Amino acid sequence: MMKRRNPTRYLVQAGMIAALYVALTYLSNALGLAYGMVQFRLSEALCILPLFPPAAVPGLAVGCIVGNLGSPMGVVDIVFGTLATLGAALCTRALRQVRVRRLPLLPALMPVLWNAVVVGVELTIWLVPGEAFTLPVFFTNALWVAVGEVTIVYLLGIPLALLLEKKGLHRQLFGE
Repeated sequence: MMKRRNPTRYLVQAGMIAALYVALTYLSNALGLAYGMVQFRLSEALCILPLFPPAAVPGLAVGCIVGNLGSPMGVVDIVFGTLATLGAALCTRALRQVRVRRLPLLPALMPVLWNAVVVGVELTIWLVPGEAFTLPVFFTNALWVAVGEVTIVYLLGIPLALLLEKKGLHRQLFGE
């Protein structure tokens, strides 16, 4: 029998994840780490959360919209950054059961790939207006975005997921 989703719980979980994402993005911005070619957004550690509640998917997307309100790239980052986060969250959720020696390595790769490609294109097109899009510049931008994303998702996000699982906190927090 399929478990019925509690809509109030779903909204609260999504809202809390969104609020935490925004707070961590703004903290990262205060430290000079949130925007630009090299980003070490602490909030990206939360991109591992679609392993647990389905509410993490809209929570991360809404958090990214609000977090990107502070982006110097403006509407471009709000739209395309959010699309990257949403795509990554959906793929992470879809791959949540895939583990390598109990580690969610493949699901954690989704935010890295989505952000490298989408934000890499975004930076290549809009960072220097009037410049032609070139593959070498795109690959350089994508690589730098991926470096920041791998650092945060793998060094903070995976340990967060393992801690939540080991202590059973994912069940207490998310009812999963």
